Amino acid sequence: MNKHLLIIPLFNEGKYILDVISKVRDNFSGAILVINDGSTDNSGEILRKIKDIKVIEQKENCGYGCALMQGFNHAIENRYDVAVTMDCDDQHEPHLISKFLHEIANYDVVSGSRYLRNFPSLFEDPPRDRKRINQEITVLINQHTGYNLTDTFCGFKAYKVSAIKKLTLDEPGYAFPLQLWIQAKKKGLIIKEIPVDLIYKNLNRTFGSNLDDPSSRKNYYLSVIERELSLS
Repeated sequence: MNKHLLIIPLFNEGKYILDVISKVRDNFSGAILVINDGSTDNSGEILRKIKDIKVIEQKENCGYGCALMQGFNHAIENRYDVAVTMDCDDQHEPHLISKFLHEIANYDVVSGSRYLRNFPSLFEDPPRDRKRINQEITVLINQHTGYNLTDTFCGFKAYKVSAIKKLTLDEPGYAFPLQLWIQAKKKGLIIKEIPVDLIYKNLNRTFGSNLDDPSSRKNYYLSVIERELSLS
């Protein structure tokens, strides 16, 4: 029987942790790993009270990609077969985990897409600049990979751990998925997208540093793509 690990990167999600973990347990029987990426709210205190989960505590925020890489390293070191990643902001629906696990049997990476079908947005419409940049970067990634993705940035994914081991991922920030797609293409990984609901609950979420400025954020994404394409 395959060993499954659910990886949840987390930064200041004290509002949602208990509800998300409860829903996960209703829909997933594998191991749960939470990477608390330097939270400054009460997330750490809440996590310490939850039984039967593994928590990696970062003293300082190291970034979204950095947290995922820690999860991947744990999956590799502990010989898991499949790693599922999802966010802890209550915008990914745990009842879909079973669909990811079903599909990953035939693929190397199964990625959620909020735009694969014309779902109406639940709760709030996505911020215009985020949707626009997602679309522009997705077009560019498709030009270089041929994957025909519809949602480059969705964090709800399943990976064969054997596929992760073929990659050399080191992008610590929010451009992590862009590095992933380019390296996946170079290594010949087989990809599938599956639809997930378009859910936005926190339109005031910050990217940190200067990345809340759309132009700066897009330039950062482009720089990571350019760097990855320049590598042999």
